[in-house]
Amino acid sequence: MRSLTLHLKILITILVVLGISVTAYQIFVLGIPVTEDATDDLWNIDAKVEFVANPKDPVKIQMFVPPLSRDFVSLNESFISNNYGVSVNRTDGNRKVTWSARRAKGNQTLYYRLVLTKRYSGEKIKVKGPTFRDSIAVEGPEKIAAEALLAPIRQHSADVETFISEAIKRTNNLNDDNVKLLLAGDPSTPHKAKIVELLLSIAHVPVEKVHTIRLVADQPQTPELWLRSFNGNDWLYFNPETGEQGLPADRLLWWTGDENLITVDGGKKAMVTFSLNNSEMNAIRLAKLTDENTDANFLEYSLYGLPLQTQQTFMIMVMIPIGVLVILILRNLIGLQTLGTFTPVLIALAFRETQLGFGIVLFTIITALGLSLRSYLEHLKLQMLPRLSVVLTFVVVLIAAISLFSHKLGLERGLSVALFPMVILTMTIERLSITWEERGANHALKVAIGTLFAASLAHIIMSVPELIYFVFTFPAILLILVGFMLAMGRYRGYRLTELVRFKAFLKADQ
Repeated sequence: MRSLTLHLKILITILVVLGISVTAYQIFVLGIPVTEDATDDLWNIDAKVEFVANPKDPVKIQMFVPPLSRDFVSLNESFISNNYGVSVNRTDGNRKVTWSARRAKGNQTLYYRLVLTKRYSGEKIKVKGPTFRDSIAVEGPEKIAAEALLAPIRQHSADVETFISEAIKRTNNLNDDNVKLLLAGDPSTPHKAKIVELLLSIAHVPVEKVHTIRLVADQPQTPELWLRSFNGNDWLYFNPETGEQGLPADRLLWWTGDENLITVDGGKKAMVTFSLNNSEMNAIRLAKLTDENTDANFLEYSLYGLPLQTQQTFMIMVMIPIGVLVILILRNLIGLQTLGTFTPVLIALAFRETQLGFGIVLFTIITALGLSLRSYLEHLKLQMLPRLSVVLTFVVVLIAAISLFSHKLGLERGLSVALFPMVILTMTIERLSITWEERGANHALKVAIGTLFAASLAHIIMSVPELIYFVFTFPAILLILVGFMLAMGRYRGYRLTELVRFKAFLKADQ
């Protein structure tokens, strides 16, 4: 007996831990939203390209567009132009769109439009980058100034990250004579980044320039320069003005390198204007969209990977254990008497179509009339199987009659009575009749009311939209329910109704 108890405890612990672990993995690692109301940002970015075309020259415009290979995924990308050919190529980790036309004249306007969101993926995408670079050639006073700056940088740094941060901070100290010499009167951010790159190259530390766009709605945008270096496992981003490490979450990497955002052949006065706006979308729907646009497969092996019609069926099926749990608590803890465990749950499922109030009325009418017929058949001294066959046929005829009269009266809700499980109604009538004969009318009525109450409560709980979403999205929660059910299987204590029944004994003891 003791070994059996230990075995049961181990089994319950395994089920509960497994259920919690899988659910926690889905929530905290895969990032699946806990509620259906959770939404994620959907960003719409427009890049407007304006230039003046030379009337006699072919026109070729090249512009960098986001690579979208890490934190963001594209839901839609379009290139809007009139009489221009469009092609997209990848070069050195960048993507570049090329618009071309044989002839164009006057002011020209082209659009690049991108709809994106955060990438949904359980696996972190592996990245590669250089870990060593050759020194940039520098001579004369510039070389002396660079080496003078590098000495305190090495002294005040402990690794590559702190080395880069210290180099950026030193370069932004405009009071330093060495910095003034290297900047040569140009304190702009791009020139400072160039000096940082020079200093780091002497130490053989690779660094590259990245240009980002801030995901902020309804504000004018210009590409923002950042620096990044690869540490062997991941890219480290640095603010070229402050040396602070870490790229903010609202930055979208647009392109890397020293090249300009746009180049125009056969035109002049090129200008790019960015405009952004954001909206919200249901997080699970958005996750399914991103799953279709990427190789992520965390939804593929969930119930969301099933066909839509099958999903709707499983949304009902996964709630059956919840209904069973409700009946288990009502019977084993409270002591409510019902006609078995599964009968109230099946009746609760029928209430999904008839709705609760109308379903209770229909259940009461059909059961009462069925009991009357069962009482009549008892006088004919029939065997059980023929008797059940007659009752079942009567239930079918009764359901058809109620549906017909409801339709004639304009009560369309009455048509859903056909969804009541006929066999369950037949067995309910039979069991109530036997209970009536064996234990009297009062007990049969008590059991019938208990069954109806349990079915109603199970229906209410099984119909909570938030609970349906949670169980369907995180089905591992059912393992926790199984563990609880196993624990309830060894419960031998008093039920709440028994405390009321035996209250007189307590008074007698006093």
